[in-house]
Amino acid sequence: MLEMTETLRILQPFPGIFAYYDGRVAAKRLYSEAANWLDDGAYSLGVSSYAVVDQGEALVYDTHISLEHAKAIRRHLQGLGVTKIRVVLSHWHKDHIAGNAVFADCDIIALQLTAEKLKQNREKIEKAKPPILPLVMPTTIFEERLELTVGHRNVELHHFAIHSADGNVLWLPDEKLLFAGDTLEDTVTYISEAPEIGTHIAELARMRSWPIGKVLPAHGDADRIASGGYEPSLIDANRAYLQRLQTAFAAGRPVEPSLRSFVAEEIASGAVIYFAPYEAVHASNIAAVEAAPRQP
Repeated sequence: MLEMTETLRILQPFPGIFAYYDGRVAAKRLYSEAANWLDDGAYSLGVSSYAVVDQGEALVYDTHISLEHAKAIRRHLQGLGVTKIRVVLSHWHKDHIAGNAVFADCDIIALQLTAEKLKQNREKIEKAKPPILPLVMPTTIFEERLELTVGHRNVELHHFAIHSADGNVLWLPDEKLLFAGDTLEDTVTYISEAPEIGTHIAELARMRSWPIGKVLPAHGDADRIASGGYEPSLIDANRAYLQRLQTAFAAGRPVEPSLRSFVAEEIASGAVIYFAPYEAVHASNIAAVEAAPRQP
């Protein structure tokens, strides 16, 4: 189905680092005009899976939003002469695991929490619109940290409870390059676990203590990703956004409904780029925090 991947772009922010980016295409939908997880959120906000390649090996970070996208990733890697592929899942959400079946013959690595979430939600995932059927499960499970090599490249996987309790970042320590999954987003983070905002803020502070040179998020601006990624100030921007929300609700103050105004400081600094569809994310975040049970 070529039309499913007609707007897919393959970017190369660094030698041997590939971003498979799709979305942020005005007035275009891939699956349906009706509400669905693929168009509303993933494609509309822009989504990228990544591959780390060296010495005929590849580590694929997330399998993208459809089987067609995953097939395109695999074709590209095989065209580079890759003969060994492993997959890492950043977390359990649908737009990161939809292409797993294309890599069913490969080792699929995930946090224990991710495997549990996929198992718990298997029926919903397989019956979603569009369906992810069959849902191919991880084959290698770890708890907090896992070290790997891809050719001569050192790779570490680390658990960060940001956005989702099972956030799993991919870190290249020698290159100081962080693949953030959904733990960081541009323009702002999507709050999927509102009661855990305090944890997310603390975890972002922990992340900021790392010697990060550049950040490659799953949801961001294609040009910035292509040109080498985001500065670590993206971490500060995402943390400031959550703190601002938390402070407003704790004080009983209304939250500024305009995202452009709410994060004006971070936009002005260049830490994030204003992207109008994130206004809907901001509205959703406000509603989620408002509905969340108050901490004692």
